[in-house]
Amino acid sequence: MAFQLFHKLRQAQRPYCSAIVAAAGSSVRMDGVNKLLKELAGMPVLVHTLRALNQAVGVDEIIIAARGDEVVEFSRLCREYGIDKPTKVVCGGDSRVESVMKAALEANPDAKLLAVQDGARPLVTPELIDRVIEKASRCMAAAPGIKVKDTVKTVHDGEVTRTLDRETLMAVQTPQVFEASLLKAALQSALQTGVQITDDCSAVERLGKVVYLVDGAEDNLKITTPTDLIVAEALLRERMERT
Repeated sequence: MAFQLFHKLRQAQRPYCSAIVAAAGSSVRMDGVNKLLKELAGMPVLVHTLRALNQAVGVDEIIIAARGDEVVEFSRLCREYGIDKPTKVVCGGDSRVESVMKAALEANPDAKLLAVQDGARPLVTPELIDRVIEKASRCMAAAPGIKVKDTVKTVHDGEVTRTLDRETLMAVQTPQVFEASLLKAALQSALQTGVQITDDCSAVERLGKVVYLVDGAEDNLKITTPTDLIVAEALLRERMERT
């Protein structure tokens, strides 16, 4: 009874968090086929991502930024697969920054945190999502990261210009979670200056804010090519067998 009371109190005190799913990409490296609708272990890639967000304790609502011609289909998937948290599907923009901004503006006004999740990371777990949200609730900006295994070099015109120290390098994943007004300001700045941003941490870093990393997961991969689908299928089936 005491534990249940503590859990309810902790839930009441935690910040409201809106999860933004970046799902408006063009899938150019998947031969034009929307990778989010490709089947993975019996369900579309996007559904795996949404189910993890739906199960995460720290997520209160889900907002999906979609291409205009897929808004209806994504809404149908939410109903069909029982995504029962408050969910909106909105039209994204021509870039990731514009899409995330449009979704952010649709978030609940009570949202203190915004968690940006790649729709194409179907192996993300509710536990990882909650861990990043908890970190961001204390430091305003957080993301999961894993150590880089390969040696990384900078190249110009095919020539190596520098070899980077991989001990100082991390590959950053999603969800990336931020204090809501901070993320909106960072995205607005990026839009106004026309800077190309590949992840939301970069937008926040441009404002001089520190992003803190938590341990990510090796299997939290992003589906980009057909090979990634094969790897994700094997990892997901192994995970299902363990449980």
